[in-house]
Amino acid sequence: MDVRARGSLRLEGLVKRFGDVEAVAGVTLDLPAGKLISFLGPSGCGKTTTLRMIAGLERPTEGRIYLDGEDITDRPPHLRDIGMVFQTLALFPHLTVAGNIGYGLRIRGVPKTEIDRRVNELLALVSLQGLGDRRISQLSGGQRQRVATARALALEPRLFLLDEPLSALDANLREQLQVELRLLQQKLGITTIMVTHDQREAMTMSDLVVVMNQGRIEQVGEPLEVYRRPETAFVASFIGRTNLLRGEAADGVVRVAGRPFDVVGPVVAGPVTISVRPEDAHLHTTQTPERNALPGRVVFVRDLGELFECYVDCGMDEPVVVAGSPRERVHVEQGQPVGVSFPREACVVVEG
Repeated sequence: MDVRARGSLRLEGLVKRFGDVEAVAGVTLDLPAGKLISFLGPSGCGKTTTLRMIAGLERPTEGRIYLDGEDITDRPPHLRDIGMVFQTLALFPHLTVAGNIGYGLRIRGVPKTEIDRRVNELLALVSLQGLGDRRISQLSGGQRQRVATARALALEPRLFLLDEPLSALDANLREQLQVELRLLQQKLGITTIMVTHDQREAMTMSDLVVVMNQGRIEQVGEPLEVYRRPETAFVASFIGRTNLLRGEAADGVVRVAGRPFDVVGPVVAGPVTISVRPEDAHLHTTQTPERNALPGRVVFVRDLGELFECYVDCGMDEPVVVAGSPRERVHVEQGQPVGVSFPREACVVVEG
């Protein structure tokens, strides 16, 4: 089974309203074929509603959906050439593993010999060889997820949709299946869209991350790009942890708490918010540098074994967090005066 070079998707001005509530507010997006794309955001941001419109389970209030250049907006779900794994998995408990995987093929009238061949191929693909005769009730959570994946892939769809399929699993199994799903997607080259609110899941599995908030797209980019160069304060705060430093820009100079800061990118006069990741900030126990640094006082130190965190009151709305490995640790105590510096290349303007 090879579905390479199929599955490019365009969303054009998608809007979805439920009464007076606008769940999706004008989403326009071009997604390339063969990639794993995550729709990432908090609950209620519109990511699942967008996925359901792509699948044909919700009709857009406005806008169009194109798959490989074909307008599929008005097509029923079973004619869209899309496979989907739901959050609940939605397996048939009265059917065996093989019965579940081959269900879509049977209702399309595929000959039994071909169904048996495809089912065996898919059982091997998802590492369930020899389990075709088992009932769904006899499977573990991870095995059920693999069955749902195989069933969705049975008809060789152009597009594969995942609606938080791992959310009900324990942490260790979830991480194992994240790797399995990613390797499977890479092997097949199938365009895959995954809805998740788990930042770690999106960052470790995706080729592209689409960050959504309040029905709109905040940023689209490769995981590391979105993490290192967030475009908004929401993205900076939602993906990982960050320090948001609020200051003012005037005459091309940014000042935070009266101190000059060199930052990445152009700024305009007025209020400015700078994002700096905790691992990019540095503690100073002697003299605080004049530029890109703030004096403060230690309010809390947390040692997590593989990581230490130091919280410093620098007069901001929230304490500044400095993080690093044990090898990088600066030994400080609560109440001790310190300085925190922020390298220019880590100071990303997210507002202003």
